[in-house]
Amino acid sequence: MLRFATFRKAELVYGPSMDNITAQAMIRFGLGARPDQTAPADARGWLHSQLQGADPGLSSGRFDDLPTGADALTAFRSDAMTRKQLQLAGTPLRGNFMPETPKMYQADAKAQLLWAVDTPSPFRERLVWFWANHFSISVRQGGTLGLVGPFIREAIRPHVTGKFTDMVLAVESHPAMLRYLSNVGSVGPNSPAGLRMKRGLNENLGRECMELHTVSLAAGYTQTDVTNMAKLLTGWSVDPNNQPTGFAFRPFAHEPGGQTVLGRRFGGGQQGAIDALTYLSTYPTTYQALARKLVRHFVADDPPADAVRTIATALSTTQGDLGAAAAALLTLPEAWQPGQKVKTPVEYVVSVLRAAPPQPGDEPPLLPVLNKLGQPLWAAPLPNGWSDKAADWVGSDAVLSRIDWSYNYAERVQAAQPIDVASQTLGAHLRPQTASAIKSAGSPQEGLTLLFASPEFQRR
Repeated sequence: MLRFATFRKAELVYGPSMDNITAQAMIRFGLGARPDQTAPADARGWLHSQLQGADPGLSSGRFDDLPTGADALTAFRSDAMTRKQLQLAGTPLRGNFMPETPKMYQADAKAQLLWAVDTPSPFRERLVWFWANHFSISVRQGGTLGLVGPFIREAIRPHVTGKFTDMVLAVESHPAMLRYLSNVGSVGPNSPAGLRMKRGLNENLGRECMELHTVSLAAGYTQTDVTNMAKLLTGWSVDPNNQPTGFAFRPFAHEPGGQTVLGRRFGGGQQGAIDALTYLSTYPTTYQALARKLVRHFVADDPPADAVRTIATALSTTQGDLGAAAAALLTLPEAWQPGQKVKTPVEYVVSVLRAAPPQPGDEPPLLPVLNKLGQPLWAAPLPNGWSDKAADWVGSDAVLSRIDWSYNYAERVQAAQPIDVASQTLGAHLRPQTASAIKSAGSPQEGLTLLFASPEFQRR
């Protein structure tokens, strides 16, 4: 059952007195204000405090009963065997086949979405979702349905304020990534397995770990670099028996000998790939690419060059400290200018539920809603993840879908007066014309819908 924190409708914890800086901290850097979480007296200090210590989601108890990556691999194998047995027996699958991996996906999706709705550390959580999208894995392919949730918990959350190298190594070795980009089927042509089975390389992971995850096209790498990186990654595979993630290195499938990538020679074996990934994760163009992406997410669709330089410098001088990069974002004047970014559907839905939590025991259908709004959870169509640009989310049909959903959702909410919700949620960002429209609404449902449809609520 989905559980939400109770909305204290009689208590205005903060309201119109929430100034621009505080509102910006809650909306741009966070996931939207909640009426039952006290607004910080020191907005910047509140944001900095969230960059300290371990991931609060992992220590919250919310994820304790969720499966590991190895558990998901076991379930996937069991589902496949059951499906095959039923097919061989001529038994129709509909009504008889109840796979475990979709259940795992749904449980993990609900847990992580609801943590985003309830978390008192929304800046930290925004960083989790940002990096999960940077290292995007889609449930559309690769048998990853039950693996994306563990991937975020095991490879992303522990590292969002640590070293980028550690995140890269955790990500590239996670079964979710290995399956999604087909590295489990990549075999060194001259390895024992390759010679015996006449199988060869799959270059997907070798290519994407360079183009999308680390150095980017700006590094000027060649097809030979991609092929050599793919050879270094042969043997990186999965084993459900290896808790917690399910990673396994298979020497018999690994291409023997060293390889050269971007002018540097790396030895063979598992350590060779680790050394190569470490090199790529600290390459100068990597820091430039990460900086540009962070600034695009937190500042503007067209990242200002000075802001990009500031973040790239923070990364390079700290050897890829992601916490330092996040702290540097808080120093950018442009990041404190409201209304520069449009919320994606996931951000929009989370911010609506944070602004007006449903009644205890109510269970809004979050996954179908995200499907309808055009951003099915963990299902980006390509490995480069979901777009961070307004133009991809503000089409007329998309906006109408948001309004339609928010109207239906507002009917379920028993909250304070809509104008109080607006004041609590937007503070100084609330425009007079929006406030006037909400006050003149014919019903609380219409008032909340006007709030959720307003330009200042749609943006962050």
